[in-house]
Amino acid sequence: MNLQLKKTLMTFVLLSLTLGCGQQSDEPKEADLSRLHALSDDRTKKVILVVADSLLSRAIEEGIAQNKLPTFEYLVKHGQYFNDFVSSYPTMSVTIDSALLTGADPSRHRVPGLVWYSDSERRIVTYGTGSFETVKNGVQPVFLNALLHLNGRHLSDRTPTIYEDAAKLGLSSGSINGLIFRGTTPHTLSVPVWLQEALAVPGEAEVTGPDFLALGTFSNPLEGKVDLPDGAISRLGMNNRYSIEVATFLIKNGSLPDFLFVYLPDLDSRLHNKGPSDLKGVQDVDRQIQALLQAFGSPEEAARKAVILVMGDSGVSQVHPRTVDSTVPLHELLGQYRVLQFGGSVTEETDLALAVNESMAYVYKLKSEPSLRDVADVLIADERIDFASWKEDGWIHVVQGGTGETLQYRKGGSVLDPYKQAWTVEGNPDVFDLRVAGNSLSYGDYPDGLQRLYAALHSHEGEFLVVNAKPGYELANESSPTHPGGGAHGSIYKTDTLFPVIVYGTDEKPDNRRITDIKPFIMRLLASFSS
Repeated sequence: MNLQLKKTLMTFVLLSLTLGCGQQSDEPKEADLSRLHALSDDRTKKVILVVADSLLSRAIEEGIAQNKLPTFEYLVKHGQYFNDFVSSYPTMSVTIDSALLTGADPSRHRVPGLVWYSDSERRIVTYGTGSFETVKNGVQPVFLNALLHLNGRHLSDRTPTIYEDAAKLGLSSGSINGLIFRGTTPHTLSVPVWLQEALAVPGEAEVTGPDFLALGTFSNPLEGKVDLPDGAISRLGMNNRYSIEVATFLIKNGSLPDFLFVYLPDLDSRLHNKGPSDLKGVQDVDRQIQALLQAFGSPEEAARKAVILVMGDSGVSQVHPRTVDSTVPLHELLGQYRVLQFGGSVTEETDLALAVNESMAYVYKLKSEPSLRDVADVLIADERIDFASWKEDGWIHVVQGGTGETLQYRKGGSVLDPYKQAWTVEGNPDVFDLRVAGNSLSYGDYPDGLQRLYAALHSHEGEFLVVNAKPGYELANESSPTHPGGGAHGSIYKTDTLFPVIVYGTDEKPDNRRITDIKPFIMRLLASFSS
């Protein structure tokens, strides 16, 4: 889970402690388990997808070299290891997870970032950033966005999730702590009494999800069966131990669905605080993956009964220390304009709105003037800005920070990239570190950059810029959380983009190494196992 989402959960906890902590019912919730038992077929091979938030290739390789990661070493040796899968953009959890579980990029799944501006509602939408921003934006709407609206309203119904597609095949599925969980089976999310009082939200909410849905304290199908860490001091169950204990229970009790998603959120916060060189969190993940394998009896038995994918979701960049001005205050750079304050309301006088996603930001034009190019020119004068980009008349315009060099491109044309995507490119290809030779195009520092930037610029309605910081820097508004000396992501740059994938239990592999290629790969496996 993104560090900011975890901070938001802690904000909910801290606000609610002043009202006292009530208890939820101890009555076991049997429906999900009964459903899995009814659907289970031990003769078919299962697929388990384990996502360790911010797991890095560098950490795996260094940890194995230092003999600190025996489980990862085993999986790499006996499975397939890829260290260069390409994430979604912006490289923030909700956008990434939407791409992973729908197989679509943001231009189709329509979840633009952790923070974005809704043109139709004339307000900032956030799923939880820092505690200060959460309080300013309103704790209740942030809570409802993250728990209900992300799946219920914002994720496009034109992009089916893996849970919805599995149901069409008559296959069972489950999600443990996944942020994107939309499916076809009705579930009731339960809000603890103490949190209901703190946030003035209903005690229950009806959602649809996979056959088995475990979401911290809000949906605990093992309540009364397993003592899971899902209280206030355990981030309401959004932690690795909860996820692994639920997964191992399903394996040991013969209740494993055909597809199971397991989300491990803990590593991300360590890397934000310590930076990408930290190995302690990866060692914890190594032990947790070992526990999952041993739940089958042995790693060999695990490979016989399941295909297990262990992956990160994006990269992490080292942020410069505060002494080198690592934070780029967009609201100050744009001080000549009337910028919407976080948590404020749009008026006729408001010129711009900011939605900051760590090293990436959307800058929205709310009046006829200034032009997007005018705003871009102000921003790129700061050498910490990598580029600013906007769409206009079917073209994507990119202007480079510091130099003012430009690139324009559009879909279609005679130039093909490594993914067989066709483009027309004009201007200076160095702006986006492109290598163009004849009718072939390859990427350097911005993997799959043309499509990923296009997708971000077509992810939602409105007139806006996409702004990217240079490596080592973060963007900010007046209340953004920052990580000087630690780690961050959000940008399209390769250090924020590339992540590892391990495939264990099959010789099959995805067609391409992008996050959007993982769902089709899993569906292909599921179809072959059930035929």
